[in-house]
Amino acid sequence: MLNWVVEPLNYEFMRNAIAIGIVVGILCPMVGSYLIVQRMALLGDVIAHSVMPGLSISLFLGIDILVGAFVSGILGAVTIVLIRSQSRVKVDSAMALTFSSYFALGVMLITVLKSKIDLDSFLFGDILSITTTDILRTTAIAIVILVAIKLFYKELLFYTFDPTGAQAIGLPVNALYMGFMVMITLTIIASMQAVGVILVIALLVGPALTAYLLVQELHHMMLLGAVFGVISSISGVYLSYFWNLPSGPAIVLMSSTLFLLALLFSPSQGILTRSSPTRGWFRLRASDRG
Repeated sequence: MLNWVVEPLNYEFMRNAIAIGIVVGILCPMVGSYLIVQRMALLGDVIAHSVMPGLSISLFLGIDILVGAFVSGILGAVTIVLIRSQSRVKVDSAMALTFSSYFALGVMLITVLKSKIDLDSFLFGDILSITTTDILRTTAIAIVILVAIKLFYKELLFYTFDPTGAQAIGLPVNALYMGFMVMITLTIIASMQAVGVILVIALLVGPALTAYLLVQELHHMMLLGAVFGVISSISGVYLSYFWNLPSGPAIVLMSSTLFLLALLFSPSQGILTRSSPTRGWFRLRASDRG
């Protein structure tokens, strides 16, 4: 049994994959928890697909793809805001339109600009090709985001549960919203090489949703979600090594398995364990408000 754990560590590509899996596994649920409690999980998917035009243009111009991906992702988020504020279109419709439009634009630009991009790796990830430079860059992005969450936790918490009240007491809600969009975009950029654009939303939402079924406070949800994210990433990498599976989907399926177990056996909300029907709403306790 111990040999199964140690054997993959003899290879540098496996050590790199596990290292970045841990970083991404911590980062994604931390940010994804806010998406869930705001009921905006689809926003992560929209931004994930919105980075595609930026990647194509970056490759064509020969600049760092992270720059193009970041700009394109932010533009996608701004597009949703503009559609909502300037028309009667609802947010879900605005997201669907932005999602499809940016993704189509990205595919078209890849063809027109003849960008040399590996679509399989881009869409589904290639964690086994991660280099030390990738790990350092992803870790740096993760540290910046986690420090920002720590510094502005109370403001983000208030804005998340009561945006109208946050505005009433003078909090800069527009700045908080844009800062949140930046965090989501950077998280997706940091994670897309590991699990790919299509699957990154599953890592953003899956571990956090699992924690959502088990705890009732936001900070507990974030911490427990990070634990589930790390478990999913490491176990997915090991499965890909021993069973010759694609690494990104293996990570996501492990995350989905943990969610299914929580859905069935959660002490308070599990389908098989709860003694009476429960509404299952996320509750904000006084400890989080303070």
